[in-house]
Amino acid sequence: MIIGVPKEIKNREFRVGIVPAGVKTLTAAGHQVLIEKDAGSGSDISDSEYVRAGAEIVPAAEELYRRAELIVKVKEPLPQEYPFLRPGMILYTYLHLAPLPELTELLRHRGVTAIGYETVRLDNGYLPLLAPMSEVAGRMSIQVGAHFLEKEEGGRGILLGGVPGVDHGHVTIIGGGTVGSYAARVATALGATVTVLDTDLHRLAYLDDIFAGRINTLMSNIHNLEQELRICDLLVGAVLIPGSSAPKLVSREMLSLMQKGAVIVDVAIDQGGCMQTSRPTTHSDPVFMVDGIIHYCVANMPGAVPRTSTFALTNATLPFALEIADKGLFTAAADNTALRRGINVHDGEIRNREVAESQGRKWQPFVC
Repeated sequence: MIIGVPKEIKNREFRVGIVPAGVKTLTAAGHQVLIEKDAGSGSDISDSEYVRAGAEIVPAAEELYRRAELIVKVKEPLPQEYPFLRPGMILYTYLHLAPLPELTELLRHRGVTAIGYETVRLDNGYLPLLAPMSEVAGRMSIQVGAHFLEKEEGGRGILLGGVPGVDHGHVTIIGGGTVGSYAARVATALGATVTVLDTDLHRLAYLDDIFAGRINTLMSNIHNLEQELRICDLLVGAVLIPGSSAPKLVSREMLSLMQKGAVIVDVAIDQGGCMQTSRPTTHSDPVFMVDGIIHYCVANMPGAVPRTSTFALTNATLPFALEIADKGLFTAAADNTALRRGINVHDGEIRNREVAESQGRKWQPFVC
C-alpha cells in the first residue's frame, strides 16, 4: 500500500503523522511511504532522516494526496486540503466530526473512508489513539492555566502553589478521565488545591485512591459545580463522550459565579467545548475574555510541544496503520473491532452513531 504523510497546515500545528521509525516499520513490511517535503521540520525531524528510513520525499501536498491510498495525518483536513480528497482514499487522523457537519458532508460526497483516532475504542472503552494526546493536553492545561493567571496576562495574579502563609490556588477539573487525571497530577505537583468532578463514582473512587486523598472528589451535579465555580482560580473542562459533542455544563449565566480574572481551559473544545461561552482559538491567538473570565480554547493544544506529541502519537497509531496496510481496510476492520469503531465515514455514509446523533443525522454500521 502507498501511505502518504502530508505537512500539517493548521495554525501553529507542528506535529507530523509519523516518525522515521514508523516509516522503517512500514517499508520493511513492503509498503511505500511518501512524506511531504519539510513535513517533520516542526517536530525537529529532517527530510534526510525520513529518506534514511526508506521514505520518498514529495515536493507538494497535491502530488502526495494524488498518489497515496492511505493518508496518515494529525488533524482534520482544512479547506485548502479539500480539493485533494478523492473517492477510495483512506484518511486516518484526528477528525472530531461531531461539531463539523460541513466536513462530514464533504467526506461523504467525496467517497472518502475517514477513520477518526478519537473514536478507535477497545472493548473496555479505552481510547488508545486519543490517550497519548489527552495525557499531553491534561498536563498542558495546568501549565497554560497557570500562565494566564498571571496579572500581566489579565488573570487574578495567583500562584497556584502559593507560598507559606498564603492560600494556594484552587483548580477545579470537570471530568476525571485521562485529561482530568493528568491535569490533577500536574496541579497537585505544583501545590494547588484540586477538586475533580465526575458522574462516575467508580472513577472518583479510583482517583481518590491513586492520589491518596491529596485531591477532593465530587459528584458532578449543578450544586457541586456552582460551589466550585465560586472558589476556583482555574477551571479545566475535561469532559469527553467519544464521538459526540461535549455537553455544555457551564452556562454564560454561571460565569457570574466566578471571580474576575479566573481562567477557563476548555480541553473539550475539539468536540465543541463544555462551556457555553467557549469557541475555538489558536496558538497564535489563544485566549479571549467573557464577563471578566479568561477562556483558553486552543483546539490542538499538543501541537505546542510537537516533538513529544509526535513520537507519543506514532507509538499509538502505527500498529493500526500497519494493520490497514497489511490486510486492507475490510479485513483489518473485520479482525479488529476497535479499528472498526473508528470508521466515521465510508462509502458515502456516516458510520459512527455518536457523530450522526450529534448532527441529527442517520447512520449505517460499517459491514465488513
